[in-house]
Amino acid sequence: MSKVRDRLASVSLAVLAATCASHTAAQIYRDPTQPTEARVDDLVGRMTIEEKAAQMQNTAPAIPRLGIPPYDYWNEGLHGVARAGEATVFPQAIGMAASWDPALMLAEGQTIAIEGRAKYNQAQAQKNYDRYYGLTFWSPNINIFRDPRWGRGQETLGEDPYLTGTMAVPFVRGLQGDDAKYLEAVATPKHFAVHSGPEQSRHRFNVDPSPRDLSETYLPAFRRAIVEGHAESLMCAYNAVDTKAACANTMLLQDTLRGAWGFKGFVTSDCGAIDDITTGHHNSATNPEGAALAVKAGTDTGCDFKDEMLDLPKAVKAGYLTEADMDVALKRLFTARMKLGMFDPAANVPFSTIGIDQNHSAAHRALALKAAHESIVLLKNDGVLPLAAGARRIAVVGPTAASLIALEGNYNGTPVGAVLPVDGMAAAFGADRVVYAQGAPFTQELAVAVPRSAFPGGLTATFYNNPNFSGTPVATQRVKEIDVNWGSIAPASGVDPRTFSVRWSGQIAPPAAGDYQFELERRERCDVGNGLERYTIHIEGAPDQSVTAKCNGRAQDFAPMKVHFADTSPRAFRIDFAHESSRASDVTFAWKPPLTALRDEAVRAAAQADVVVAFVGLNAWLEGEEMPLHVPGFAGGDRTGIALPAAQSALLDALAATGKPLVVVLQSGSALALGAQEAKASAVLEAWYPGEAGGQAIADVLSGKINPSGRLPVTFYASTEQLPAFDDYRMANRTYRYFAGKVEYPFGHGLSYTRFAYGAVKPVSGSVAAGQGTSVSTTVRNTGKRAGDEVAQLYLSVPGREGAPIRSLKGYQRVHLAAGETKTLTFQLDPRDLAMADATGAMVASAATYNVWIGGGQPGTGAPGAQAKFRVTGTATMPR
Repeated sequence: MSKVRDRLASVSLAVLAATCASHTAAQIYRDPTQPTEARVDDLVGRMTIEEKAAQMQNTAPAIPRLGIPPYDYWNEGLHGVARAGEATVFPQAIGMAASWDPALMLAEGQTIAIEGRAKYNQAQAQKNYDRYYGLTFWSPNINIFRDPRWGRGQETLGEDPYLTGTMAVPFVRGLQGDDAKYLEAVATPKHFAVHSGPEQSRHRFNVDPSPRDLSETYLPAFRRAIVEGHAESLMCAYNAVDTKAACANTMLLQDTLRGAWGFKGFVTSDCGAIDDITTGHHNSATNPEGAALAVKAGTDTGCDFKDEMLDLPKAVKAGYLTEADMDVALKRLFTARMKLGMFDPAANVPFSTIGIDQNHSAAHRALALKAAHESIVLLKNDGVLPLAAGARRIAVVGPTAASLIALEGNYNGTPVGAVLPVDGMAAAFGADRVVYAQGAPFTQELAVAVPRSAFPGGLTATFYNNPNFSGTPVATQRVKEIDVNWGSIAPASGVDPRTFSVRWSGQIAPPAAGDYQFELERRERCDVGNGLERYTIHIEGAPDQSVTAKCNGRAQDFAPMKVHFADTSPRAFRIDFAHESSRASDVTFAWKPPLTALRDEAVRAAAQADVVVAFVGLNAWLEGEEMPLHVPGFAGGDRTGIALPAAQSALLDALAATGKPLVVVLQSGSALALGAQEAKASAVLEAWYPGEAGGQAIADVLSGKINPSGRLPVTFYASTEQLPAFDDYRMANRTYRYFAGKVEYPFGHGLSYTRFAYGAVKPVSGSVAAGQGTSVSTTVRNTGKRAGDEVAQLYLSVPGREGAPIRSLKGYQRVHLAAGETKTLTFQLDPRDLAMADATGAMVASAATYNVWIGGGQPGTGAPGAQAKFRVTGTATMPR
C-alpha cells in the first residue's frame, strides 16, 4: 500500500484541482435508477490514472473523494466460505464431485452465497475491509485432474470434462443467485487454462497442448461454466500455453473466452501471475510491459504480491498500452461491483438483510452431513459391511481417525463442532464398544498429532484474556487432544482471539518405552506485525522446552523436544501457550514416536476386537498447493508416488495378520493405490476429506444407517508405473477416457448395500443427423432388499475413430429407489455431446455408428448396465 500512497501523492495540485472541479457535475454513478453502463462510465471517468491502476489490484484502496470504500477481491469458497472464521465446511471439492449430484452442488453454492453475504454484511457494518470478507469468490477450481500426483487435484471436480462442467454450472448458479438485477456473490472458475501441476514449476512451465486435447479435455468445463453457468468472473493460470503466459494469452482470453464464448465479465490473475509474465515466462523484459500485455489480453485485475498493476501508468507513458485499455478493465470490475449492489442503498439490495445468524445454521449443518453421506464411495465389500449390530468390540485405528486436518482439506473455513471419525464411531456404536489406537503416523518422517490415547483421563484447557496466565480464567474446557483450528474465531467462549493464553494440563503416557520427539505445530500463520507467540512444554522427568517466536506471516518452525521414556507410566504434563497477534489460528501438539510402539498398540487393540476399522490416507499438509515439503512420496505439494505411505502400509499388514476382518477407510484428496493390502481388506471405503460432519457420515455408512451411493470422479490406478511423466500434458494413456490398462478401481465405480439391474437401452431413433440432438431411455430396478441411490451413467464411444477417447461420459442421473422399485430414465444428448475433436481442435459430429451404454459404471467393469447403437449421419461442426 505504500506504493499507492507515494504515487497518489505525486499527482500535481493542478491535476487535482481540475479533477475536483469536474466532480461538481451530477454523479450519475450514485444513482441506482440509471443504467449500469452509464453509472460505470461516469465513475471510471472521474478517476486519475494512478487511481485506476490501484483499483486494478485485488486489494483496491478507498477513493474517499468519490465515496468508494476499500475492497479486496480475494475471497475463497471452494467447499464453504474459507478463512473468515466459522462457516459450514462441506466435503472437499473432489468429495463433492463423488456425489454426482448437481442439485447438491446448487445447494452448496447457495449456502456459500448466504454465508458469504452474512459475513460481508457484518464486516461492512464493522468497517472491516480485510481479505476474505468480500463477495468475489475464487471458486470453483475446474481444472481437469489429469494426474493423481497433482497436490491440488483435491480442489477439482475430477478427471472428466463432462462431470466437471455439469457439476460446476449449478455451483456457479447457486453462488451467484437468480435475482433479476443483483448478484448474490460472484463465482470465479479457475485456473484458465491447462493447469494441473507440477506445483514446483507452476510459475514457469509451458504447456503445448494438441488442439484435440485442448478442445476435448482442457476447455469444455470452462466453456460450460461461462456459456451455461454465466460466471461473472474467471481466473487465469500461472502457466504458459503455447509459450504465452495464460494471463497474457490472447488465444485464451480474447479469441476463446471473450470471442467464441461471449464472456462479458472480468478476469483476475492468479496470485503473482502478472509478475510471472516477466520473471517466469520471459514474455516481457519489464513488469510495466508484462502488466500491459496482461491488460490488453483481457486480464482486468491482478492478485498482486508485488503491486504489479501499479506500474500501469508507467506502461501508458512508455506506450505499451493506453489509458483507454485500462478503462475497459476498470469498467468490467465496477460493473461487477454494481451488480453486487455495492453502490446502491441497502434497501434496494435483497441480500443486505442476511444476518450473521444465518451463518453455519442448523439447515446448513444438515446439508454438510448430507453432502458427506453422498460423497463416500464404497469400493469393496465382501459382506462385512454394514457392520453387524451385534459386534462386541470395534478397533478404530489409523492416523486419520482423530485428525482434524484429514476432515478439512484445504481452502476451508473453521469447522466449529466438527466430528472426528473416532467420535462418530463411538456415537454410532457406543463408546464402550470402540477401542482406539493411532497405529501409525501419516509418514514416518513427519510428526503427527499426539493421540488422545496418550492422555489418560484427558486434558484440562484453561484460558486467560492476557498473555501471562494471570487473574481469573475466562474459560475452562475438557479436551481429548491438542489439535485445534481457531482460524478467525475465539478459542473458547469469552476468549479474546487476539491476546490470550491457554494452559493444557493432565498426564501423558506413551504406548511403549523409548525415545520420543515432541513439537508444537502451527500450520497457518499467526499473522504479520509485532505479534508474539510463546510456549513452554513440561513433561515430568524431562527438561522444559520454552520458545518465543515473533509472528512473521508464516507457520512457525518451533524446535522439537526430545524425551526418553523408560516405561509407560503416566507422568505430569503441561503446555503453556500465549498468543499476541491480530487473530488466533491453530495449534497441534505433535510427536514422532517409535513406529513399532504405535503399530504394536494397534495390534493389541485389534486382538481385543471383533472387527478392525483402519482409517488411513493423506492430508492437506502432504498434498496441496505449492509448499516446501520434501519427504519420500511427496515433493512441494505434489506426490511422487500414489501408494499408501510405507508406515501406514505396514500398519495394514500388521492388522491383517491378526486375522480379524479389516475394513479400510481412505481419507485423501486423490487416488491411493493399496496394492497387496487391497486383497487383505474385507471392505474399502473412500471418504475423501469429508468436511465438518465427516466422522458422523462415515459411521453412518459403516453402520448401515446410510446406504453408500458415491461414485469415483477419478481413476484409481494400480501403481505409479502406469502413469506417464507428470509434466507430460498429453492425454494419451491418461484418465479412463484414454487409459486401457488394468486399474485398481475405475472411474464411475461405487458399490451399494443393495443391487440394481438395467433394462434395454432404447435410443429414440436409430439415426440422427449431425448437428441434431437425440434422447436415450432405459429402466433401472432395485433388485435388493433395501432402499438405495443408484447413479446411472451414460457413456458414448465410436470404435475405430482415430484420436477419439475410448469412451466418454455424456450423461448421468442420481435416482433413489425403494426395494423392488423400477424407474424409467431418459437422457437428453445435445448436438455437442455427439461431437468429438478433430486434429485441428474443431468439435465435429460426423457419420459413424455410436455405442451407447447406460449402467452403474463403465462397461466392462462388472457394473450392471446395457448397451445399444445408433447412427449419426452427415457432418456438422459445433460452435467453438
